[in-house]
Amino acid sequence: MRESKIGGFNERLTSQAEARKALLEKFKPKPTVQPEVFETRAQRKAREVEEVRAKRAADKEAARLKAEAEAEAKRLALANNEEAQLELKRQERKDRKAAAKAEARAKREAKSAMRRG
Repeated sequence: MRESKIGGFNERLTSQAEARKALLEKFKPKPTVQPEVFETRAQRKAREVEEVRAKRAADKEAARLKAEAEAEAKRLALANNEEAQLELKRQERKDRKAAAKAEARAKREAKSAMRRG
């Protein structure tokens, strides 16, 4: 007969008891580890919301500064461009003439309306 690896009957019983104890140890409640700084769910949510708000505000400010810089660059480019300046003067003159024409037409129509009725 082959000899068993564990040994005699008593050794098998002790190893079985140890295995059972080890198995039961898994099911015993373990002591909870409390964090030093306890943060509730509401506090965590408030902190996360504040972080998101700060990030959005920073992004918004960066976008505003970028738009401001672009507008200033566009204004400087327009001021330096002689052709664009001439076009602006022409457009102003056209607008003035159109306004004067509309005013004269309104005056004429008002006079005509007075005669009729």
